[in-house]
Amino acid sequence: MSAGDWFGSITGVVAITVMALPVVVLGVWLLARRRRAAGVVRPWWRSLAEVGIVYGTVPWVWMILTPGGRAGEVAGRVSLVPLRDLVTVFAGGWLTIVVQVVANLLVFAAVGLFGPLLFPALRSVPRVLVVAAAASFLLEAAQFVLRLDRVSSVDDVLLNAAGAGLAALVSRRWWPVPATAMPARCVPGAPG
Repeated sequence: MSAGDWFGSITGVVAITVMALPVVVLGVWLLARRRRAAGVVRPWWRSLAEVGIVYGTVPWVWMILTPGGRAGEVAGRVSLVPLRDLVTVFAGGWLTIVVQVVANLLVFAAVGLFGPLLFPALRSVPRVLVVAAAASFLLEAAQFVLRLDRVSSVDDVLLNAAGAGLAALVSRRWWPVPATAMPARCVPGAPG
């Protein structure tokens, strides 16, 4: 494989992502170990969340911004009718459904999964949906402006945001609870 095949194709991005996994695991371990030695609260969660949000998002963004075969030659295409592209995808068979729908659900899933663990402002599913939709809109706009020979679709924005929202629901049980939200009986020294 040439450098262009590694960095300019979906297959190359997937291969690099898989090959990077041992380095990612080592990074989480080193960060958590360092934090634990420093007395940081929840060192493993924080380290996993920081590395996971990057490792789980960057490859998808990279794939979205990978140019198609006629990049720069053709004008950007836009699909603004909600659910129209999804109907086409579901008519294409199970492989098309898996590649298009599942991949789009995963684009910002790491943001929904790990973002609330890192950023208190994201500890709400609607906020995660808004952030993911805004980021997805920017990516779709970039595809159009950069003339990457891809279709900028409202359905991609909807699926990207939905994936982040579903992942936020999955991680909700691990979101840190603010000290002010604790019942009075759990606070040391509180009456009652």
